[in-house]
Amino acid sequence: MNRFINDFLVKWKNNDRRKPLLVKGARQVGKTFSITDFAKQYFPNYIRIDFERDPGLKKIFDFDLDPKRICNEIEIIKNTKIVKGETLLFFDEIQECKNAIMSLRYFYEESPEIHLIATGSLLEFAMSDISFPVGRVQFYNIYPMSFPEFLLAQGKDLLFDVLQKEPQKLSKSIHQVLLRELRHYFFIGGMPESVKTYCETGSFIDCAEVQAEIINSLRMDFAKYSPKVDKDCLDSALTEIARNVGKQTKYSALAQGFSNPTLKKAYVSLLMANLIHQIQAINPIGFPVQIVSRRIFKTTILDIGLLNYLCGISASEEFLKSDLLAIFRGALAEQFVAQELAITQNNNIYYWERMAKSSTAEVDFVIQKGNKWFPVEVKSGRGGSLKSLHLFLKEFRSCDYGIVLSTQEYNDLPDQKLKFIPIYYTFSTSRITD
Repeated sequence: MNRFINDFLVKWKNNDRRKPLLVKGARQVGKTFSITDFAKQYFPNYIRIDFERDPGLKKIFDFDLDPKRICNEIEIIKNTKIVKGETLLFFDEIQECKNAIMSLRYFYEESPEIHLIATGSLLEFAMSDISFPVGRVQFYNIYPMSFPEFLLAQGKDLLFDVLQKEPQKLSKSIHQVLLRELRHYFFIGGMPESVKTYCETGSFIDCAEVQAEIINSLRMDFAKYSPKVDKDCLDSALTEIARNVGKQTKYSALAQGFSNPTLKKAYVSLLMANLIHQIQAINPIGFPVQIVSRRIFKTTILDIGLLNYLCGISASEEFLKSDLLAIFRGALAEQFVAQELAITQNNNIYYWERMAKSSTAEVDFVIQKGNKWFPVEVKSGRGGSLKSLHLFLKEFRSCDYGIVLSTQEYNDLPDQKLKFIPIYYTFSTSRITD
């Protein structure tokens, strides 16, 4: 599957100021596949060290962190020569070997000619109690497949090309085709295995089975957080977060029978594991970002397909609803937008909230493009008030325009400083740089 990380990896490979690359992300978002595919395409050979599958390899890093000695031992064990510019050294599941994480500093300082990529999940837990090589490692966060990548995986390159351009009015037929594909994505999601299954079978039921398997494997990972966090609390918190997408998160509502500190610890653990995204309220708009309160935020989960499974949403019941954005009370639409923003906004996802005695106002999202901010509302149907959006534009007159994401066709209303943009354009609409 072609993904946006591919272009990034090529630029990294050819950069003279290259550093060891650490690719972070939740379980099963495609880290290993992406790096392996890149290695096969751009290097005569590569060496993969999988610390989870072969824990005995961790002993290589026990003696010292000298890159030359480490490479010599790897060459002997793997029976492959590490050649400058021709060999990619790939440390997979590096969170299982803390010494390997620390060795990245010395690869940068003493062996910068070696192309080295490391991947890992639960990395924040591993890095919390070690001396991490700040400034000597480059990072890349990988997420589930975006909607444009979903189209590309199906071989629908022309539709993909449409979504890489600036939003514009399309023919009614193309508009309807993209809405239909988006409806599919709402239920399939962006986890690579689910997308692959859909491409091979075209079955939503098969995709639901894959989503169940992924959730079960993630739950098994909860044991790795113990004894720091209660596993049952983690499980309940993840499910409740999925059920309340679009609403303000309250620790006390995440699970029954646990203290507030325990619930907060569970939430933070899910955040560190990249299983959820926190959306913070900001006001006013500007730089630096001003958070309203650390206690006021919303939360979405890793993937829209997994949300379906956790909430028991049946594709057979919801799929035929005429208004795509009304599915599951509009929660899927907010999950989708937040999921795209996690990629385009580097996981800096915000919404605007004004709390006043006389009135309160809230705009679903606020995005950054260059040095400017834009308010974003997600609306179903043709109706619905945009009172908060107009209030935002009145309060922040320097804002060029507000964005309304819906299933309606593109429409620019400069007199009202509004752009009505089809929701399938979320990715290109929210890119920080064009």
